[in-house]
Amino acid sequence: MTFAPFVLITSTTETLRDLPRVLVNEAYTDAIAAAGLIPVVLPPVSPAVAVAAIEDIAGLVLTGGEDVDPRHFGQAPHPATGTPHAGRDASELALARRALDQRIPTLAICRGAQIMNVALGGTLVQDIPSQHGGTINHDPHRRTQRVHGVSIDASSRLARVLGATSIVTNSSHHQSIDAIAPGLRVVARSEDGVVEGIEASDEDWWMIGVQWHPEELTDTPEDWDRRLFAAFADAVREAGRD
Repeated sequence: MTFAPFVLITSTTETLRDLPRVLVNEAYTDAIAAAGLIPVVLPPVSPAVAVAAIEDIAGLVLTGGEDVDPRHFGQAPHPATGTPHAGRDASELALARRALDQRIPTLAICRGAQIMNVALGGTLVQDIPSQHGGTINHDPHRRTQRVHGVSIDASSRLARVLGATSIVTNSSHHQSIDAIAPGLRVVARSEDGVVEGIEASDEDWWMIGVQWHPEELTDTPEDWDRRLFAAFADAVREAGRD
């Protein structure tokens, strides 16, 4: 019998009906399952437990959510920076570094792309409206709609995966990648210059990070986001055969 590879999906915690609960948007698990993979949701556990959890996992999805604590990239909090989730930060930073060490196929989404950049030594724009400006509202609260264009480097893995160098995405963030970490490269930007896509410089590591939310766009007529999850699934299956 052939089993689909297991993929670790990060999550947050939130108090619902007076009880603390582990939480991840269903769109992530649905998109991973639709790509033929088995989603395994990991709570914000200790770094040691997180690293142990990924040892027998074929892929990693770093999901969206809270602002990253700016102390992790050597800055004081901006007034617009939200309250960080210390446990989640610690867990995901450890996962990102382990994914690099083990060359685990990784899809990093929104906060996930930011976490990957911070984990490897990069920094963030803590508040786009006040620190970057630009002509686009990057947080219009329309997660299931395509609201702005993104230009993609034609030489990138991301362009090959999507089959395009110009797409239109949704947008739901007020922070973004600033200084890119060693070992990563910027491969996509919005029309006003905000970083929208990153990937590993090392072709042997399948790591793509996108600032938009592809999991919310897999049912649209455009196939870009379905192609992204399909390519991730291919990389995960290949890793699972090693």
